Formats: sequence, structure tokens, C-alpha cells
Amino acid sequence: MKVTVYTPEWSRSFDAEAVFLPGSAAPFEVLPGHAPLISTLEAGQVRWRSGGKEETLAVKTGAVRVAADNIEICAEV
Repeated sequence: MKVTVYTPEWSRSFDAEAVFLPGSAAPFEVLPGHAPLISTLEAGQVRWRSGGKEETLAVKTGAVRVAADNIEICAEV
């Protein structure tokens, strides 16, 4: 999956096998083939797994859009 993270200071794109997000209603995981969705994000950790490694990004708030194995995250960090 292609993941793009946008913040007020920078943006970054990368590939990931799984993305874990702190959704406003509940935390959730996005895997390849996930149904399209739009969600707000609460303060917490965005985590992703790529090449057997896991990375994290602390976010204060934000939103995510998932469509056709593309994940776009707009967040304040």
C-alpha cells in the first residue's frame, strides 16, 4: 500500500504492509484491499509495518482517507 503523510511542516510517502491508526471512534488497522473509508484521528501513535520493521509517528489530531490501497494521512504532530 502507498502511504502519504501530510503535516503542516513536511510530507512523506512510503510503502507499507499494514497501518495502525488511532481513529476517533476506536483504533483500527488498514491492510491491503481495505474498504474505502474516511476517519478522523485522535491523539496517539500511527504505526506502520514495512519490510519487517515497524515505525511510529505521534499525532495530536488529524484525518485519514483510504481508497484503492492508497492511504492519505493529514495530521498535526
